[in-house]
Amino acid sequence: MIRRLEDALLVGLLLAMIVTATFQIVLRNLLGVSIVWGDIMVRVMVLWIGLLGAMIAARKGEHIRIDLLGRLMPGRFQTFVDGAVQLATALLCAAAAVSAFRFVRSEAVFGQTAFARVPAWACEAIIPTAFFVIAIRYLALSIQNLRGGTPAKHP
Repeated sequence: MIRRLEDALLVGLLLAMIVTATFQIVLRNLLGVSIVWGDIMVRVMVLWIGLLGAMIAARKGEHIRIDLLGRLMPGRFQTFVDGAVQLATALLCAAAAVSAFRFVRSEAVFGQTAFARVPAWACEAIIPTAFFVIAIRYLALSIQNLRGGTPAKHP
């Protein structure tokens, strides 16, 4: 259910972003006007789409990675190296989630709006959420690898 929700949210935001950006272009070129907050909303949607995409990539175990050490290790150590790298990734993402949560909380305290009366913290809430989800998914992959089992492709 969570996978479907992520996929649907990603597709819905992408469609909304395309429609909004196209509408802005048409309004500017044909009528010489635009929606005042339209460009800001598109930027927020780009942020959400990027982080949802990162969550989905982590879910599938297909996130970008630099794997020089793992390629140089003998095959029998590959699972351990993968598990260690995934654990480090999980820890770094967890630290980023905590920092991002503090940032979003401070934005809520200040009460800034991003666009059209939408609070800035609501637009930024995807940041700690995404890092938390990615941390959990990489922790699950790491545990599977370090236990010597077949790594789960969809934690």
